Amino acid sequence: MSSLREECGVFGIFGHKDAANLTYLGLYALQHRGQESAGIAISDGCELSVMKDLGMVSEVFDPETLYSLKGDRSIGHVRYSTTGSNNVVNAQPLVITYAKGKLALAHNGNLVNADDLKRQLEASGSVFQGTTDSEVIANLIARLGKNSIEEALVECMKRLKGAYSLALMTENELIAVRDPNGIRPLCLGKLEGAYVIASETCALDTIGATYVRDVKAGEILVINEKGLRSIITPPGKRKACVFEFIYFARPDSRIDGKSVYMVRSCFGRQLAREHPVKADLVMPIPDSGISAAIGYYLESGIEYGEGFMKNRYVGRTFIQPKQKDRDFGISLKLNAIREVLEGKSVVCIDDSIVRGTTMGKIVSKLKKAGAKEVHVRITSPPYKNPCFYGIDTPDGAKLIAQNLNVEEIRQKIGADSLGYLSLDGMLECIGLPKDNFCTACFTGEYPIKVPEQTKIDKYTLEE
Repeated sequence: MSSLREECGVFGIFGHKDAANLTYLGLYALQHRGQESAGIAISDGCELSVMKDLGMVSEVFDPETLYSLKGDRSIGHVRYSTTGSNNVVNAQPLVITYAKGKLALAHNGNLVNADDLKRQLEASGSVFQGTTDSEVIANLIARLGKNSIEEALVECMKRLKGAYSLALMTENELIAVRDPNGIRPLCLGKLEGAYVIASETCALDTIGATYVRDVKAGEILVINEKGLRSIITPPGKRKACVFEFIYFARPDSRIDGKSVYMVRSCFGRQLAREHPVKADLVMPIPDSGISAAIGYYLESGIEYGEGFMKNRYVGRTFIQPKQKDRDFGISLKLNAIREVLEGKSVVCIDDSIVRGTTMGKIVSKLKKAGAKEVHVRITSPPYKNPCFYGIDTPDGAKLIAQNLNVEEIRQKIGADSLGYLSLDGMLECIGLPKDNFCTACFTGEYPIKVPEQTKIDKYTLEE
């Protein structure tokens, strides 16, 4: 139950008569990536229209609305705002009209040079309706799109700095784009002859699509009536976000060929080796700690059990924009089970400690329910540095590990012991080359230089 707030989820399909319903289902599967707004843009090959609003997928779309969306190609988006306010103008997909027609865009990630690009575009006559870096991308494509959309994208990628996995759609093409560092996930699938793109493979599974492959770093995939065409732009240093494995992706997804569930289970096993403890019960913070808690139990032999009952009708606590909402969400979401906890020493497994307020409340809840001891084990290293590539943690001063050492954090949250998974242990569990990942949140080594103005907050483009 991290205090981190996610970026977004994107989905697209080309060549299926039930495109709107399938996009709806795909977005439902990606709801964990953003709960502030949802939208679908659709085309029948002639007209391109969009329906979007604030709220979750089930709140924005009903059967009547979906029935009105006609076409065999569409893109969809679920959003948590990492740049710009949460309002309907900033909801996606964005749809713009430019020299070549209409363009719809859905974006997952965050640009670090959005402010500079926006100023340049405004000086050239571009007009902005909202305050997102996604609109900067759309306007840049329109500005460069005098010839073909593909040529505009190739040129655009030379200027964009940061993380961007994009689903774009014109009246007659679906396009997937992944930034040269491959920071955010994006995959390709097929369903009954139709091509599908999605942020995670769980969305492909939900609609019955077959996974084909991940979109490559720096790749542009163009899908139209002729089929699929790949354009490879010069890739940068491969730096996928390691937090997709730690927390953001659904456990039933696969990223770069690796099962997220199995990786998290390995995190738990490795934690048990690195930070053993004598205890009566291993318990997860649901849902993010479940896979790792099972791994810890299997390695340690300590009994596994549920110390919390989760209210399944409450959204992810971390994704609530305001701190007071998050605090209320914790009480509403989790209730300690006294009969399981009373008189026992428990090992509590979670993915991260960001600000420390959530974990402090969790430890307090467990002890009030009768737990004799609470030993906290975290499936990642101390989170010390803000992310500028699509996770809303811009203020380093609020990150507890930037200001306190492990023992001080233990005292702050009230735990009897505290153990973090080592960086090497974490990366070994993933089983891919260690240098393939961005670990800036732990190490402070940012793969893409971050301008000073980016270090203010997500509302920079509104100032």
